[in-house]
Amino acid sequence: MSLLSIDHVSKAFGSHNVLSDISLTFEEGKIYGLLGRNGAGKSTLLNIITDRIFANSGEVHMDSENVADNDSKLGMMYLMSEVDLYNDGDKLTKIMKDTELLYGGFDHELAESLATKFGLDLNQKFGKLSTGYNSIFKLIVALSVPAKFILLDEPVLGLDANHRELFYSELIQTFSDRPRTFIISTHLIEEVANIVSDVVMIDMGHVLLDQSVESILTKNHSVVGPSEEVDQYTNGLNVIGSEQMSNLKTNYVFGNLNDDRPIPDTVQVGSFDLQKLFIFLTNIQGNGGSY
Repeated sequence: MSLLSIDHVSKAFGSHNVLSDISLTFEEGKIYGLLGRNGAGKSTLLNIITDRIFANSGEVHMDSENVADNDSKLGMMYLMSEVDLYNDGDKLTKIMKDTELLYGGFDHELAESLATKFGLDLNQKFGKLSTGYNSIFKLIVALSVPAKFILLDEPVLGLDANHRELFYSELIQTFSDRPRTFIISTHLIEEVANIVSDVVMIDMGHVLLDQSVESILTKNHSVVGPSEEVDQYTNGLNVIGSEQMSNLKTNYVFGNLNDDRPIPDTVQVGSFDLQKLFIFLTNIQGNGGSY
């Protein structure tokens, strides 16, 4: 099983530090959500992983080999991003054939099936595609290449709601048919919450969270009730956010509750979703730590 590891990677553009000492490991056969606000460093990280830009320090390894200028390892990764790497005058069928030459294989049957479902004519030229169909075509290519690691940078850019839902459905289907690793970079947390198995959350160039979704959700607790009782019960716990409506208060706790502390009859303990966790964690200004 292949492992993709990012070892102490930092990147700055001028005086602006985009990534600061990032270390992560991506395992084969999982769907990761790379979550962060716009400008958090997600695209920079994906471009460093695929050797499109250079880090100021640190290295990227696949199976203990540095991927820099390593064609055999780079050929095991495919990055789909908003950057267009194709000639406007090329037909989509030609681009797929060229991609096959680069990656040593291409699932033409899947690509044609997806094109039919999305209503895309593969005989047209790339430069004639709308913004939405530009993204759709690049997603079709990404799902059809034989790479072990598929990196998708804001993949649903320009897609309407129906096409986004279709893409997520097809991604799950192709992952089931031929498991490999998907790393989905997005700020649309709600849309991918039920798709990803693991979450990497970055903010201000730091890793805030690197855990499985299952593990994360067991730590998300909403504590609701009268303000005084809620604050007393959550005192000393990791309260990451609060909401107040009249005398009714909700404290959001990320971490373990105190099982030895009795829950007042007026207080209810529930859970909250991944998107709310993302909002609270990325609203903590100057948070350079991790959870």
